[in-house]
Amino acid sequence: MTMTMRALLGATALCTAASVVSAQETTLTIATVNNGDMIRMQGLTEDFTEQHPEIALEWVTLEENVLRQRVTQDIATNGGQFDVMTIGTYEVPIWGQQGWLVPLDDMPEGYDADDILPAIAGGLTVDGTLYAAPFYGESSMVMYRTDLMEEAGLEMPDAPTWEFIKEAAAAMTDEEAEIYGICLRGKAGWGENMAFLTAMANSYGARWFDEEWNAQFDTEAWSNTLTDYLDIMTNYGPPGAANNGFNENLALFQQGKCGMWIDATVAASFVTNPDESEVADSVGFALAPDNGLGKRGNWLWAWSLAVPAGSDAPDAAKTFIAWATSKEYTELVAENEGWANVPPGTRTSLYENQEYLDAAPFAQMTLESIQAADPTNPAVDPVPYTGVQFVAIPEFAGIGTQVGQEFSAALAGQQSAEEALSNAQALTEDEMSAAGYN
Repeated sequence: MTMTMRALLGATALCTAASVVSAQETTLTIATVNNGDMIRMQGLTEDFTEQHPEIALEWVTLEENVLRQRVTQDIATNGGQFDVMTIGTYEVPIWGQQGWLVPLDDMPEGYDADDILPAIAGGLTVDGTLYAAPFYGESSMVMYRTDLMEEAGLEMPDAPTWEFIKEAAAAMTDEEAEIYGICLRGKAGWGENMAFLTAMANSYGARWFDEEWNAQFDTEAWSNTLTDYLDIMTNYGPPGAANNGFNENLALFQQGKCGMWIDATVAASFVTNPDESEVADSVGFALAPDNGLGKRGNWLWAWSLAVPAGSDAPDAAKTFIAWATSKEYTELVAENEGWANVPPGTRTSLYENQEYLDAAPFAQMTLESIQAADPTNPAVDPVPYTGVQFVAIPEFAGIGTQVGQEFSAALAGQQSAEEALSNAQALTEDEMSAAGYN
């Protein structure tokens, strides 16, 4: 981050009075994730800089796991490296509570913060104060190939069970044609494979902790979750699945190699975009699966923009965030890329816009999935934490990544499900004990 004061002094010998013109140039350093919507935003920022020539933008675009490490290290040490951070529903409440973020309760007139979907705004608010503005919001759902489903003689229900997903994955797999029945996250990370597996575990009746913060990986529900995940992926998943996260699976689906993909609803615009997807005209959508226990395997998330307390340009940072998360930005994307490609899942008005509803066949399923996720009651049994695909405590980022490494190793065939669960139980008990929970 740099802030440079430039004094522009102009004078000539004929001037009878000194004329001093000053202008301030601010450079914002923005840390963001290398997802498609964020890359698209970078391509449209000329609109912002034309409106605000006094503010220059410098991007630091990182892979998801690396971004989390960099911004967490920077904000925890008050390093001041970034003016705007792309963070999520996990970080915002914790960092806001600790005073690490600048409140966004004075956004410019016309920003219309009340238009933000209540489910999304609730995850970014601490004691009634908004600490981050959502760039896009998401749940998760099933994306599937309608042509392969038809060839298999099956019909995807709007609300499938895990049993149906297994049956469909088996029926659509054609390894000789390099078509795999299902693609799921396998890359280790609390926001990668553990986001998916935690949401899946909720639908199997599993939970991270009981009400006394005791780890629960030694339960039958977690055993069933991991065993079924490994069975599905080993038999019907793509080779090397332990290395696949969101972006890798997106590429596989767009290349026609996945019969089904259960992942973020935000992917829907990319798999149905004919400029990017070879299967754009044959994609259907369904709710995330359940097991008849009252919980589905869908999550709730928002990639959001926030100002770290260490920034020395908070006003300029808020000006940029207001632009990037405004209704006007949505209209800018629609004008340049079409309504189907606008950032989804953040504003009520988008889901009342007939042009968007007509252009985005996934819109209603996305909204229904977001509204169905309940961060305050994520599991079948009571839990002492909030968060659907994460546990909203500071220790979770480290623990979740370690557990993710155990499960990813099991997917890679380096250990059994039993060994992975035993290791997960032991390391979680150790970390929680060291942190003073029990």
